[in-house]
Amino acid sequence: MQISRKIAGFLLALAAFMIFEWINLGFNLADGHPTSFYVVHGVLIGVNIVLALVLGAIGLRAWAKSPKRPPV
Repeated sequence: MQISRKIAGFLLALAAFMIFEWINLGFNLADGHPTSFYVVHGVLIGVNIVLALVLGAIGLRAWAKSPKRPPV
C-alpha cells in the first residue's frame, strides 16, 4: 500500500504540531504541583514525542516514495 503525498504531508504536519505542542506544554508547566503531576505529564510528553517521531518518519518515507503527480 502506498500513501499519497497529501497523506504524507498531513503526517509530517501532525508530527511537527505534536512536537511543538508537547514541548511547549513542558515549558509552561507551573511550579508548585505535587511530584506525581510532573511524573504523569513527563510520561505523556515523552510518549507523544516518540509517537510524533514515528509519524514523522512514516510521513518522510511516504513523501520520498510517492510520485509528484498522482496517476491519471
